[in-house]
Amino acid sequence: MAEENITRLNINDKEIILIGTAHVSKKSAEQVKQMIDNEKPDTVCIELDKGRYKSITEGKKWSNTDIVSVIKQKKATLLLVNLMMSSFQKRMANQFGINPGQEMITAINSAKENDAKIVLADRDIQITFQRIWRGIGFMGKMKLLTGLVYSMFSDEEVSEEELERLKTEDILTSMLDELKDSFPKLKTTLIDERDKYLAQKIKDAPGNKIIAVLGAGHIPGIKEEIHKENNLNKLKSLPPKSNTSKYIKWAIPIVILAIILFTLFNSREMALDQTIGWVLWNGTLSAIGALIALAHPLSILTAFIVAPISSLNPLLAAGWFVGLAEAFIRKPKVRDFENLSDDITTVKGFWKNKVTHILLVVVLANLGSVLGTMIGGAEVIRIFLDLF
Repeated sequence: MAEENITRLNINDKEIILIGTAHVSKKSAEQVKQMIDNEKPDTVCIELDKGRYKSITEGKKWSNTDIVSVIKQKKATLLLVNLMMSSFQKRMANQFGINPGQEMITAINSAKENDAKIVLADRDIQITFQRIWRGIGFMGKMKLLTGLVYSMFSDEEVSEEELERLKTEDILTSMLDELKDSFPKLKTTLIDERDKYLAQKIKDAPGNKIIAVLGAGHIPGIKEEIHKENNLNKLKSLPPKSNTSKYIKWAIPIVILAIILFTLFNSREMALDQTIGWVLWNGTLSAIGALIALAHPLSILTAFIVAPISSLNPLLAAGWFVGLAEAFIRKPKVRDFENLSDDITTVKGFWKNKVTHILLVVVLANLGSVLGTMIGGAEVIRIFLDLF
C-alpha cells in the first residue's frame, strides 16, 4: 500500500500514525479502512467534534432542534451558517458522488469493528466560528455572510484546481478560503489553532498505537505542534470582548438620548423631529429586513415597534423579538426539519422551509436595525447641529 500520505511518529513511547486524507476521495476512505484493519490501533482519532460526529452518525441531525431556544441563546446566526455549510457540502456530494467526510465515517466504522477507542480530536466548530466572528468586525461579518451565501447557492461546478484544494481542506476552510487575504488572522483561527488542538488531542489519546485520520492540509502543522505542549482550555475559550467595544455599544445610545434631551430643552419641535427620525429609520429598516425575509405581517410590525427601543439597549436585538414572533406565528413542523437537508440546497427552499425562514428573519431584521441605528443616529445629530 502506498504510504506517501502516511506519517509515522513516536511520541512519549506511543506509535502515532497520521493518515492525510482527501475529503472528497473514495480512495482515501478505502485507505483509512485498510490501515485500521492492518494496524489494529488502540485508538482512532478523527477530525471531528461532538456536533459533527452526531451529524454524520445520526440520520435526522436537525430533528431535535428547538428553534425558540436557538433564538433565546443568541445562536441564530451560528445555526444559519451551519446550515449554509451543510448546503455547500451537499452540493459537493451531488457533484462528486461522495459525501465530504466519507473517510471519517469509514474510520468510525472500522474503529468499532476493530474494538478501537474513538477520540473526537477537533475543536468544536461553534467555538472556531465564534472566535472568527468576534475578530472580523461588522463589515467583515457582512462580507463573510455574503461569501457563504454565494458559495451555498452558486450553481457553478467546481473546477479541477478547486477540487484539488477541496481534497485537503474541510468544508469551513474551503468556504472561507477567499476571505483569507482580506482577513489575515482568519488562518490563525481556522488552521493554526486547530492544528495545535488536534496535535494535543492525538498526543493525549489513550493506548500505545494511535491512528489519526485528518485532512491532508493539517498534517504539516500537526507534525510541528505534536512535539509541543498546547493548552486545550485556552484554545477552547472565547476571547473576551474588548472594553472599547463594550464602551462604544453603551456610548452610542447614551449619546443619542443625551442629544435628544439637550435638544428638548432648547426646542421641543426639533426634539420631536429627532425622535420621529430615530423611530422611523430604526423601525422601517428593521421591518424592511423582516419583509425581505418574507416574515409574517405581525412579525414585520414587531420589527417596526421593537427596533427603535432595542437599539437603545446593547443587551437586546430586534431580530430576537421578531424571530420569536415568527416562530410563534409560523411554528416549524416535523416535516420542516425532515426536509431541511434538501431545502437548504436552493434559494427557494431556504426561504420556504420554516426553520431557515425564521433564522433569516432574525438575521435580516437585526441587520436592518443596525443600519437604522447608523442612519437614525446621524439624523439625530444633524438636527442637533441645526440648533447652532
